Amino acid sequence: MIIRAVVWGENIHERTNEVVAALYPQGMHTTIAKALNADEAISASTATLEQPEHGLPEARLAETDVLVWWGHKDHGAVADEIVERVARRVFEGMGLIVLHSGHFSKIFKRLMGTPCTLKWREAGERERLWATSPSHPIAEGVGEYFELENEEMYGEQFAVPEPLETVFISWFQGGEVFRSGLTYRRGAGNVFYFRPGHETYPTYHDANVHKVLRNAVKWAHNPQGTKSAILEAPNVPVEKALEPIVERGGKLHVSGEAGYR
Repeated sequence: MIIRAVVWGENIHERTNEVVAALYPQGMHTTIAKALNADEAISASTATLEQPEHGLPEARLAETDVLVWWGHKDHGAVADEIVERVARRVFEGMGLIVLHSGHFSKIFKRLMGTPCTLKWREAGERERLWATSPSHPIAEGVGEYFELENEEMYGEQFAVPEPLETVFISWFQGGEVFRSGLTYRRGAGNVFYFRPGHETYPTYHDANVHKVLRNAVKWAHNPQGTKSAILEAPNVPVEKALEPIVERGGKLHVSGEAGYR
């Protein structure tokens, strides 16, 4: 089965900043998609903020197995309608991978329900990512650790819910540490946050980062498909109860009426 991935990119810095444009002349989203497409099990396409519906119309999301999200400069420009659309698909079983500064994206904060704040420093420090769960599928093939010579520092406290698993922890030259690879389940959807990816450094050209991203897409994919019933809240009639019961007491709803939301 081919995993259908969409790489969503803000695509602002690549068009407005000379340093970023030199590193990613076709955009970070294109570089990431190319890395994913190096795996024959993945078919990755791209979407960007400036496109109609941010490149994520209902029909396209319905055919997306895993969505990869990178944003930074203009999280607020993402329409709330699209955020809710993506959240519904995650609840139904679409995988979501949130990268680097996407921790402040509307969709990540929507799914985490927390501020998602952290410490940071832009100084081109060496980052050493330790695989704290080396047997996890996302860490497969990267060894005990790998290093990025230049990266932005993120430091604790990272104000997110306790994850299901911590796959990577980062150490930075300045001494800080950070939980850099976290997994979650939201509804039927698998969510992975992966920290590296500051736009002024060549992070998305790194072979180990490519490996983690491909592993993450495969992990986030739900082969069972869409679970649309998870969004329903049916009012079960008395006559359909598994065991015979007699209705008693007062009621707010007539049989079959939808509940309050």
